[in-house]
Amino acid sequence: MHQIKTFNAIAPEGMERFETDKYAINESSQPEGILLRSRNLHDYELPESVLAIARAGAGTNNIPITDCTEKGIVVFNTPGANANAVKELVLTSLLLSVRPIIQGVEWVSHLAGKNVEEEVEANKKQFAGSELEGKRLGVIGLGAIGAMVANDAYRLGMEVVGYDPYVSVDTAWSISRRVHRAQELSELLTTCDFITVHVPLQEKTYHLIGAREIAMMKTTAKLFNFARGGIVDNKAVIAALDAAELAGYTTDFIDADLLKQKKVRILPHLGASTKEAETNCAKMAAGTLKKFLEKGTIKNSVNFPTVEMAFHSPYRITIVNRNVPNMLGQISSIIADSKINIENMINRGRDQYAYTLVDIAENQLDKIQQVAAQLRQTENIIRVRVIKNENGEGVY
Repeated sequence: MHQIKTFNAIAPEGMERFETDKYAINESSQPEGILLRSRNLHDYELPESVLAIARAGAGTNNIPITDCTEKGIVVFNTPGANANAVKELVLTSLLLSVRPIIQGVEWVSHLAGKNVEEEVEANKKQFAGSELEGKRLGVIGLGAIGAMVANDAYRLGMEVVGYDPYVSVDTAWSISRRVHRAQELSELLTTCDFITVHVPLQEKTYHLIGAREIAMMKTTAKLFNFARGGIVDNKAVIAALDAAELAGYTTDFIDADLLKQKKVRILPHLGASTKEAETNCAKMAAGTLKKFLEKGTIKNSVNFPTVEMAFHSPYRITIVNRNVPNMLGQISSIIADSKINIENMINRGRDQYAYTLVDIAENQLDKIQQVAAQLRQTENIIRVRVIKNENGEGVY
């Protein structure tokens, strides 16, 4: 029985993936897997039993990634599961930035009397706006969300420029050929009427948009941040707005400095706040966690490489180790010296760590456990698991 601990409310469509005869939810203080949304784990002491953490969402700033990696704990997220929800909010915000729709609705709601139609016709000019068609949109970051924003903005009639030096092959195939690819960030910043940011918050992207970058923009440009708060330097934004060097800023992340600022629209972190997005994230997070616990495969991890291999052998050994020379040789030798035949093997590295799946033609569990114990004692090996294959269901 696999033990799972959940934080926050996880959509039932995701929890349904854990069969009741194989999984116990929130019944143990020593869980193998943790499933969460926004709960901050930086102040949570992770039990030694934890093998993996799955976040039903894209960002993982609430999880101590470095500490987890050092302990051999795989951290999953759900890239793309909430992409459509965020995309729709970005497009909505683009439209609201050029049409004073909210102001118009608010004004109408206070009208009274018998001559409201005449009053509306006489005063509607104050709510005249402009159109997005023909304007130039710059999309920084062409991941799942950025690619969808770029494609749909083009369909709205905008000229779209994208910048992402790390765009994946899969994403590249999904982007319309009509979306122009900027070779340098400066090309996008200096030419676009609207700029939207869709990159993860990392050390290298913190304040990616600061005073220097804002100074490159048109004074009529409007900036949008639905990625993470730290990507944009809010103080630089305020200074630029005050100096009329930027026309507007819309963000999904609250900051006290931005409150009551003219030409700033703050949304209460609504990017993924749709029923569909929560369901998609929960299903993806539960699915990746389940496959990892049952088969040892890794997909959508933020700290370990993608490692997938068909599981046909009686047993599988999974190994987390430091990415140093001759580890595969040592692993193979230890298994071979125990007279166990390796039927299949795959190894992938990511930065300072690596992950290995070894399928073996052996049915004696005691013998396999002895090999696992020997592997655990090997220098630079962090974590070892033994998984039994029961008709593909992966019971330990």
